[in-house]
Amino acid sequence: MSWASPEDIYLSTSLASYLDKKLLVLLRDGRKLLGTLRSFDQFANAVLEGACDRVIVGDLYCDIPLGLYIIRGENVVLIGELDVDKEELPPHMTPVSVAEITRV
Repeated sequence: MSWASPEDIYLSTSLASYLDKKLLVLLRDGRKLLGTLRSFDQFANAVLEGACDRVIVGDLYCDIPLGLYIIRGENVVLIGELDVDKEELPPHMTPVSVAEITRV
């Protein structure tokens, strides 16, 4: 007889509720990655599908596509779910090319 019910399985790890959802992951080096969480383990190592590196400089931003991306758990500072129905950035932010964001 087990003390855990099927609903309690998700209490053992907080990342389970984020599976197949679009996330923002803040890393120790300051990078911001966006992507869909496809897998994770007990060390918070994570696999993002359709990942991109969001670079923000002032009012300019650029999303650099990375594809399928593996993140080592020790580098993760923060993981948060993005609301797909809302705008991700304020309206004053301007998208630019990779070349322009690196020049700035």
